Amino acid sequence: MTAGIGHNGGPTMEGGYRWRKHVWTKARAELIPNTVPLEIVRRRVKRAAELGIDYRTYASIRAASGHDVVAFLFSGNALELRPRRVAVPERVSARLQALDGAAGRLAAVYAPAHPSAVAQANPGLLDEIAAAPAFTESWSAMRERLSGLLAAGGAKRDGVVLVSATSVEQEWCGAARLAGVIPAERFFAVGG
Repeated sequence: MTAGIGHNGGPTMEGGYRWRKHVWTKARAELIPNTVPLEIVRRRVKRAAELGIDYRTYASIRAASGHDVVAFLFSGNALELRPRRVAVPERVSARLQALDGAAGRLAAVYAPAHPSAVAQANPGLLDEIAAAPAFTESWSAMRERLSGLLAAGGAKRDGVVLVSATSVEQEWCGAARLAGVIPAERFFAVGG
């Protein structure tokens, strides 16, 4: 039976609705396992440690995206870059060095900092650097700009986690369809 004009799209009033809902709910529960094998949990705990993030954060990103973290995208603010200082502070540098080989390190920097100046001031710390989206850019323009950065860094969007310092930057995650967001203060906290 199809819904006619004026139908509000609510649940069907046909007989058997409760039974169909019960059967569907049971089938869905059987389809999705409630537990993850211990060896997989161990491997994921080890991977979270390699990335320097807590297991709960890693597991939630992995569950939401369905993919492992392959790269981090840092905003210029998260890297604590300033108009007159394009070298990252020592604690940020140490955290980026610890990621070497574990995940890609991408950066989107704001003007007046130029990507080449940031690369020169931070040799070997970042794998790919590009200009950050402007505050006035549309979502599609943000997506295009960030997609170019991800492509240059060889990272697929569903494996990239944004490390941001402001709520405006957090919008990059939705615009570029990234795997998730970690606040910079948590990512760069002493002790990981």
